[in-house]
Amino acid sequence: MIRILLFLAVVFALGLGFAWLADRPGEMVVTFSGYQYQVSLMVAAVAVVAVVAAVMIVWWLIKSLWNSPYTISRYFRVRRRDRGYQALSTGMIAAGAGDGALARKKTKEAAKLIRSDQEPLIQLLEAQASLLEGDHEGAREKFETMLDDPEMRLLGLRGLYLEAERLGDRNAARHYAGRAAAVAPQLAWAAESTLEDLTGRGDWDGALKLVEAQKSTRQIERDAANRRRAVLLTAKAQALIDSDPNAAKTAAIEANRLRPDFAPAAVVAAKLLFRQNDVRKGAKILEAAWKAEPHPEIAELYTHARPADAVLDRLNRAKKLQEMKKNHAESSLTVARAALDAQDYKTARQEAEAAIRMDRREGAYLLLADIEEAETGDQGKVRQLLSKAVRAPRDPAWVADGVVSERWAPVSPITGRLDAFEWRAPMERLGQLIDSHDDAPDAAVPTIAAPIKPAKENLIELNPAVSAERPATAAASESDEDQVTPVTATAFAAVPPDAEAVEPAEELARLPDDPGVDPDDEDHKSPRKFRLF
Repeated sequence: MIRILLFLAVVFALGLGFAWLADRPGEMVVTFSGYQYQVSLMVAAVAVVAVVAAVMIVWWLIKSLWNSPYTISRYFRVRRRDRGYQALSTGMIAAGAGDGALARKKTKEAAKLIRSDQEPLIQLLEAQASLLEGDHEGAREKFETMLDDPEMRLLGLRGLYLEAERLGDRNAARHYAGRAAAVAPQLAWAAESTLEDLTGRGDWDGALKLVEAQKSTRQIERDAANRRRAVLLTAKAQALIDSDPNAAKTAAIEANRLRPDFAPAAVVAAKLLFRQNDVRKGAKILEAAWKAEPHPEIAELYTHARPADAVLDRLNRAKKLQEMKKNHAESSLTVARAALDAQDYKTARQEAEAAIRMDRREGAYLLLADIEEAETGDQGKVRQLLSKAVRAPRDPAWVADGVVSERWAPVSPITGRLDAFEWRAPMERLGQLIDSHDDAPDAAVPTIAAPIKPAKENLIELNPAVSAERPATAAASESDEDQVTPVTATAFAAVPPDAEAVEPAEELARLPDDPGVDPDDEDHKSPRKFRLF
């Protein structure tokens, strides 16, 4: 567009020049070698323009003839390169589609048309073709060759890393990832693998530097970086809590500043402050974390902030926590535990029952069983509460990749993933899938009818004393056949030692919380019976 405008401008200028000369007639006289030539100005101007144009045309012809060999060779070279790139493109598509034969064919074709030092993608296509053909050794050689080229180094490290992961060589994989992360920390695969390696070796300072590099390259968001830093600083504080308390306190306080709601960081920071007799600051940290999310470790450390406190003082501190987070099961359980230690059984029972109403779980029933045993010693009620605890949902715990831990850890013991542990209830037990109403104190036990016509020839009397009390009438005897005699410890004691074991005629009906019978024994009895699995 600019060239067209320039051309039009030149033509317009020439037109204006010739018009200006036409309006001002004149003559030009040239004397040369005794001859005098006289022409008008218009003819002279046209002659000058024609001479200039002729000179330019002649110069262009001479230049074209001089450069014609190079022009012809460049034409064929460009055509050859276009064919090579077309083959390279087709080969990359074939490699992505999994066509190893076509990828290898196009690789050879592209290598003939384009030099590999001019186009690094040919090396990548060769490595991909080797992988598709199952030649992993050849692919590794290609990736190792890429390490010598600065432009292809990261690609070669990526390929070697994947091959090491395929072979299960974690050390080699982390080695290649570490080299890549040192050059380009913005690579997610390299940074994550290196981070797992550093945290697995307990190099918390190195892991913190890597997270800082990820944050500076904007690989991860600011909130995610702060979360990771809080986890790493908490792990560092736990590792230095005995060897270097001052450094541990600094790391823990910074972790708590980054994540005030992170219970492990708050607990470690408060514990270190308590050791230095800074109870006030440590209590504020625990209170802030408790308001965000109540946690039993926070409650335990807060109530025992002063080791010399009496049990009533601990109860008052527990009630203070309850005021900060009302209508929460963990608050009620904290007060119930403190009240049990203070032998205030009434308060302990009320808070434990309130916790069950808010969140029915195993720990609340176990605590209520401890209260019952300490207050009344009624073993029957204690066993009843323990049976409810078995069927209740489990208490929250630190869970990561299927592993349940009582204590928080910075990395998963299975995968090595950072910040894998979550505070939640573990997977439910099979017995908890039964929806029962055991919470009712006076729940009636359902009556289960006995078999309609049990076989008589195989029945034995386990307790003769019980059998003697039965009515002797035929009607009563007939009705007794439809009843099931409970088997007690007294009945077992009355059986002679040399008594012969007799198979029961028909299996007794089971209670609702019975796990059931063997499915193989029931298949032939009731072919139309509904099965759950």
